[in-house]
Amino acid sequence: MSVIKDSAKVGVIGGSGFYELLENAREVAIDTPFGPPSDSYFLGEIGGVPVAFLPRHARGHRLLPGEVNYRANVWGMKALGVNYLLSASAVGSLREELKPLDIVVPDQLYDRTKARPSTFFGDGVVVHMGFADPFCPVLSKVIVEHGRQVGATVHEGGTYVCMEGPQFSTRAESNVYRQLGFDIIGMTNLQEAKLAREAELCYATMALVTDYDCWFEGEEDVTLEQVLSNVRRNVETAQAIVRSAIPALDLGCDCGCRHAVEFAINTPAELIPQVTKDKLDLLIGKYLH
Repeated sequence: MSVIKDSAKVGVIGGSGFYELLENAREVAIDTPFGPPSDSYFLGEIGGVPVAFLPRHARGHRLLPGEVNYRANVWGMKALGVNYLLSASAVGSLREELKPLDIVVPDQLYDRTKARPSTFFGDGVVVHMGFADPFCPVLSKVIVEHGRQVGATVHEGGTYVCMEGPQFSTRAESNVYRQLGFDIIGMTNLQEAKLAREAELCYATMALVTDYDCWFEGEEDVTLEQVLSNVRRNVETAQAIVRSAIPALDLGCDCGCRHAVEFAINTPAELIPQVTKDKLDLLIGKYLH
């Protein structure tokens, strides 16, 4: 992996439009042990705070949700020194009260993806990490507070079901998700959340509601045109939240997310292959010495 001289304290992963917020923005390409990230990282400042932005699907939206290299994306953020990682994501609503253009800050996840890599570990090291509460409560609270301060309709808590895609739900799937008590549906956040926890980053989601999926009678079935139209309308609100929330973060906060792996490594250090130790030094080196 190349030596990283640039750094940031807060990372944002999302769609286009967020790097426009950065002051003194510059692009940085990062190599990782897990291959290339989705794109270059845009580094700059927001309110004096060093921030790194990464377009999840690459510029021009060229990657399917299942094609995104989530491991490389999160690794790059860790390598830059990021402590807080904020996801901005378009989602469908599974509840009538969660309206298009509302924002949800979920506190739970449910996995309906199929074969996406969702761990950095293996190859001679076993790590069983707690994941009961997948989102950082500290970062989530700041997003909620500042979302409301800028005038957004923000719903605190809820379950994000992560589906494989790239197709939208069938009507049967959508109704089953509602029966199971899920609140919003998207295609990207499960892997990010797991990998961010393994990287000991504080991770939270700003879920931007674009549609009612296909369960809501009386509403048109979800279409790409509808989603993109509402995404564009949501961008200004999401930008305002990011601009307000990032300078308010306590960059010295010693959240429990920062120690998630400390007691989760099952394999004795002397039995972990050296090549694996070298590869994962960024994540677990401090626990093996």
